Amino acid sequence: MEQARIIEQAVTGLGYELVDFETSPHARLLRVFIDSPSGITIDDCTRVSNHLTRLFEVENIDYDRLEVSSPGLDRPLKKAADFERFTGQEAQLRLRLAVNGQRNFTGVLAGVEDGKLRLDCAGVTHAFDLAQVEKARLVPKF
Repeated sequence: MEQARIIEQAVTGLGYELVDFETSPHARLLRVFIDSPSGITIDDCTRVSNHLTRLFEVENIDYDRLEVSSPGLDRPLKKAADFERFTGQEAQLRLRLAVNGQRNFTGVLAGVEDGKLRLDCAGVTHAFDLAQVEKARLVPKF
């Protein structure tokens, strides 16, 4: 999608990581989730929002509302780099197809090797193809 490419290029150009991008039906609401190794502040969100607002005007992207925020403590994991970056942290996974009758797993991320995500669950290490992961999120620690 052209819109996603434009947003990712703009966000990375500002020095942030595009975590996720969502649109409502007919793209009236645009939600952009950004991250940075040092964390995200309201000033970061404002900076990206102002930049995207100007960019959308130039690119003739029609929308009613733009929301820019951090991904939160339960950050979604989408790319192999996400799983590598958060190695050692607890995550919840949902697989596209069940493995031994189970689709949902919670455990500690143990890295990615040869396109396979390793997850330690209560002393048992599972290896899942990244393409099999439907949804993954960090488990927040308070």
